[in-house]
Amino acid sequence: MRMDTPIGVFDSGLGGLTVVRHLRRLLPDAGIVYFGDTARVPYGSKSRESVTRFSRESCRFLLGQGVGRIVVACNTSSALALEALRAEFAVPLHDVIVPGARTAAELTRSGRIGVIGTHATVRSGAYERALKALDPSLSVHQRACPLFVPLAEEGWLDRPATVEIARDYLLPLRETGIDVLILGCTHYPVLAATIRLVMGDGVALVDSGRSCAEAVRRGAGAHPPPGRAGRVRYFVSDMPERFREIGRVFMGAEIGDVTVVSPGGGVR
Repeated sequence: MRMDTPIGVFDSGLGGLTVVRHLRRLLPDAGIVYFGDTARVPYGSKSRESVTRFSRESCRFLLGQGVGRIVVACNTSSALALEALRAEFAVPLHDVIVPGARTAAELTRSGRIGVIGTHATVRSGAYERALKALDPSLSVHQRACPLFVPLAEEGWLDRPATVEIARDYLLPLRETGIDVLILGCTHYPVLAATIRLVMGDGVALVDSGRSCAEAVRRGAGAHPPPGRAGRVRYFVSDMPERFREIGRVFMGAEIGDVTVVSPGGGVR
């Protein structure tokens, strides 16, 4: 069936575009409204209170644009604010953590799973709880990789400095013997080639954004029929030119018009 209302997607910056990219592939007829809070990126270094406030503002803005469901395409918001968002908003809310955990649990053969994310996501223990709920015997090894977000936002995907930082973050995880690594931040898939270079071919990488997009398709009960592609509208809280420039890397395609709005939702 065709989706009658657009899907809202929000993130602290550019990372949620990786989710939009998968949604466009899986639900090409669906309209999408994207909000990137580029004035306040990254969320991973913020308090729970701040992340919850920012996330509420994002949801209110998207609902004002007429969306029928919202994808919380930020692992930090999913980890820290999802419960508060579900208590306040009646529309379906899709997180990235549970779908990513489910994919990882299905893929692992050794029972040893790694998780990388922001400080806030790792400290929250959200992925470990989700994984243990699926299989209490799983061994979960986590590592915060805070520099990956600014590297992705700057387009430094495979520079020598990026590889060295990745080695510093990831080699301790590789030594634990994990066979699956969850990319627990929607910015991280654009760094997948560098991450794979460090981790080796024996470790499967789980893109939590892709798992989330697949869950959205199932939840919407929609199957993409042939026809006219749905429209994507882009909104940011700052730096629209930079968003368009780097966003091409995340989307794998050119980005059209970008409108700047205040975090509270008004057009600037």
